Amino acid sequence: MAPGHPVHVEAADASAASFSALLRAHRDTARLTQSELAARAGLGVRTVRDLEHGRASRPQRSTVELLVSALGLTGDEAAEFYSAARGQLPPQPRPAAYTLPTPPELHGRAEESAALGAHLVAQPGLTTLVGLAGVGKSALAISVAHRMQPHFPAGVGAISVAAGDTVTDVRDVVCAVLGVNRPADLPARLEQPVLLMVDAVDRSPDAFRTVLAELLAAAPTLRVLASARAPLGHAGEQVWPLGPLALPPAGTRVLAEAERHPASALFLARWRRVRRAPADVEVEALVTLVRRLGGLPLAIELAAARGRVLDPAEMLARYGNRLLELGSADVAASPPLVTLRDVVTASYRLLEPAQREALRRLAVFGYRWSVELAEDLLGPQVDVVPVLERLVELGLVQVRGSGAFRFVLLDVVKEYATEQAEVAGELAEARRQHGVVFARFAARTAPTMVGSTLAAAVARFDDVASDLWAALAHAAEHDPHTALCLASNLPRWWRFRGRDQQGRQWLLRLLDDPRTADADPIMRAWANLGVVQLAAEHGAGRAELDRGEAALAAFLLVGDVTGELAARGVLQVVHQSAGEYDDARRHGEATLALATRTGRVGDMAVAQHNLIWHDLREADLAAAQRRLAAVDRLSARSGEHKLRALARANLAEVLRLDGRYDEAVRVGLQAVEMLAEVGNPGERRRLVGVVGLAYAQGGRLEEAEKTLTDMRAALLEEPGPETDVPGSVEPEEDWHCAMIEATVAWQRGHRTLAASWFAAAARLTSGLHDRRDTMEALVGLAATSDEPAEVVTRLYVLRDSTGISLTPRALDLLSHL
Repeated sequence: MAPGHPVHVEAADASAASFSALLRAHRDTARLTQSELAARAGLGVRTVRDLEHGRASRPQRSTVELLVSALGLTGDEAAEFYSAARGQLPPQPRPAAYTLPTPPELHGRAEESAALGAHLVAQPGLTTLVGLAGVGKSALAISVAHRMQPHFPAGVGAISVAAGDTVTDVRDVVCAVLGVNRPADLPARLEQPVLLMVDAVDRSPDAFRTVLAELLAAAPTLRVLASARAPLGHAGEQVWPLGPLALPPAGTRVLAEAERHPASALFLARWRRVRRAPADVEVEALVTLVRRLGGLPLAIELAAARGRVLDPAEMLARYGNRLLELGSADVAASPPLVTLRDVVTASYRLLEPAQREALRRLAVFGYRWSVELAEDLLGPQVDVVPVLERLVELGLVQVRGSGAFRFVLLDVVKEYATEQAEVAGELAEARRQHGVVFARFAARTAPTMVGSTLAAAVARFDDVASDLWAALAHAAEHDPHTALCLASNLPRWWRFRGRDQQGRQWLLRLLDDPRTADADPIMRAWANLGVVQLAAEHGAGRAELDRGEAALAAFLLVGDVTGELAARGVLQVVHQSAGEYDDARRHGEATLALATRTGRVGDMAVAQHNLIWHDLREADLAAAQRRLAAVDRLSARSGEHKLRALARANLAEVLRLDGRYDEAVRVGLQAVEMLAEVGNPGERRRLVGVVGLAYAQGGRLEEAEKTLTDMRAALLEEPGPETDVPGSVEPEEDWHCAMIEATVAWQRGHRTLAASWFAAAARLTSGLHDRRDTMEALVGLAATSDEPAEVVTRLYVLRDSTGISLTPRALDLLSHL
């Protein structure tokens, strides 16, 4: 029997109609299998089996004595057993009362237990708990049966089917449990609703189906709760799949948090049972172990049983990569040891050949996958829906959550199926096809990483991240063209997830691989453009500029508008970061012209938005406002709500720079609400600073101070360590907070305090590529400092080196020095 998941079977006493039924009833009461009883009595398994099936109804006295001792029978029970062996039972004994055994301890099954109980109250007929062996079907079934006793006053009984049971055997045990002497008495006994739990029906399914049909025909209100590895196929059967226990999240490091999750709670409970005084547990190892075990109760109990000598970290090291070999720790067990390999093999053998092949190929998926991905992997010749239905029925595939990527293989199933794929000579081709599948997936998803679909596209990539990395690594060695195709569609995701350096190295490796020299030129162009885009993220874009120019030339050669727009957008960013503003503006204007010519409204909006920086650099605030108005119209037409919100935020900044403070506040507050709707907390925080600074510059000091208080409170709630500015003993300030402090102090006539805050704001922006904020802070410092000459010199040096023009307001302030 599986440790922690005993097969619960019920007793009848001397009222059974034959010695075979009485033997079976006492064995059931002792919760022993035929093999276990034989081992305990020192008899052969065949002897016990023949006695229970009536093939040896007059056993020898020595055999009976051994059975009495093994079953622990004494007094009247022993006397009745001896009489039955001699064929001397009274013809019509009085039925004895039936009592369910104590239910086992369950972890994490409260919701399932309640739902199953409510279902049984409402639904007569057969309900079958199905799932992988060791998932806890028997434990849940007997617990539910015990809990349902108040709802079935006519009776709740439980039996277990044994291998080789005949129709007569099953009938006899049902009669014994329900307290009747013969099958003919069952219809009268079942006039009122009764719940009958039947465990392990797949040990002798044909016999059980026959008896079930008889019972349901005679008693339509009967509830039968059966447990099996697969549905029985009975008309009207309600199938109730049971999955593994809920797992602790990866990275859990606190024991109390780990114990809140059923899988780790079960492990700890069993581990503490075998190790009376367990040492402090290494939580990270515990969590990793139960996640590898997939929440399968049998696997967890088998591992915990090793806790007499091993800690979780040692179990993980010993069994982490060979879970299938994990078996009972009882070296004297009879029948022979049951391993996880035996458990998976039993369910695997229930599959048709085509379903087995599908499972072997599905094993190449790393984590969660979707119906769409399964169809792509298995090919059009496979109808994937019925295949998945069968695999889910048997518990070989688990369904987690309700999203598209909801299917997953337990590690033990994946390990077994991978072994079988290798034996069948299918593994190499399955892994090659896995790479092709994810190259196609990336090609479909990458173009949606824009505008309103950006978040959903990132989530799709995140859901299959482990598969993307695995496919890339395998294809880079065995199918470099597929690897390049996959990698060329990942730069935006890599950039979004901060993997710019890693992604850049992958692309360079694949582009430099001689085996990809003959790859499609456009695919290589996208890969080269990805190198530039990722390099720009860590300040190395200028070093890869030639690759960007080569990509642009390739797109121009074939008239690829999408590629040209993307290339010019990346080149604009690189030139701008390098201070090559004329080249940056040239690409920006070419992008706008191309988008306008081809009617791409969304790209027009983005191009206009990117050109605003150049208007501000030249202090052409009127042009910036006209361009922002165009962005607002275009983004509204194209449904780019996030871009429209950003445009409104930038308009508030332009209005502030133009001295239109009340209007800047009004537009800024509108944009704050818009950004809250599209989910951009960083930009929203910056915009609140713009509004606060507009309050201060417009003389609305109380409102400015209230905004400042709110900003500081929000900054304190943000995670992450404080970063000190080099050469300073003070923690780094927020630029907008410093500027609001400075402006409020200046408005109130505290010039020295204002100068101190302006100086702090100027220091904060010293490492940024865009120096407009630095220049604004230096203007304020010059206007409030007692010695402005040195500050003005710094200001003009920065102006000349960056090409950034001073705004009319800044020039007016400096003219009064």
